Amino acid sequence: MDHFPSRWGKPRSEAIDTYGTVPMPQTVPDQLAQSAYGPMTRTQNPLITGTSVLAFKYRDGIMMAADMLGSYGSLARFRDIKRLYPVGESTVVGASGDISDYQYIQHLLDSLMIKEHCADDGHVLGTPHIYEYLWRVMYNRRSKFNPLWNALVVGGLHKGERFLGYVDLRGTTYQSTTIATGFGAHLAQPILRRRVEGKEDELTEEEAVEIMNECLRVLFYRDARSLNKYQIAKITENGLHISEPYQLDTEWSFAESIRGYGGQR
Repeated sequence: MDHFPSRWGKPRSEAIDTYGTVPMPQTVPDQLAQSAYGPMTRTQNPLITGTSVLAFKYRDGIMMAADMLGSYGSLARFRDIKRLYPVGESTVVGASGDISDYQYIQHLLDSLMIKEHCADDGHVLGTPHIYEYLWRVMYNRRSKFNPLWNALVVGGLHKGERFLGYVDLRGTTYQSTTIATGFGAHLAQPILRRRVEGKEDELTEEEAVEIMNECLRVLFYRDARSLNKYQIAKITENGLHISEPYQLDTEWSFAESIRGYGGQR
């Protein structure tokens, strides 16, 4: 098979490379560069990605969490990536997926907040406004973002009401009591549904932290792209607070008893 990116899945032309050492497309004339036959595609695959973002409502506000790993493929390359970003005084945006796209979103949000501040008209962008803005950005530019970009989670308080919404690169949106992206949608979401939904008006902050840590611990055990280093964001009537990085206590002694899969022992 030809391993040149523009000809993946097509047979290699041995007329070009007799010994099969340098796979090249046959259609390129000798006098022209390959770039003349199409755009560069080096950025079509993500380089640095982040995994799950978890968020849910509790009695006093919104709680969000994400680990700090930036994965380079399967390599745990960066261990200090902050994926919870404060916007204004009562909104936090969390992101999973391609980090470069997330940095672009941060730039857009910074520009928007500076523009609103300079207008000085007494209007302040609340969490629903930021959510609607991100929805429009993602929908209008859905063909521009990396195809493996996952989602944004927007949480905050607006006029005393708790707001929690999801938006992905195709402009898909929904609002819910609990939200989990990435692998968390498979592993943490069932825990959140069992322990949070229907009880969000009763959970104290201590109980919310306990639930969040339980979900993060499960993700660390089972998600190969996660890291035992987290930040938690809390948005309450007193403002927003994003914690310093912290680690959870984990136990791996059970792995010593694992000897295989299925009928193996």
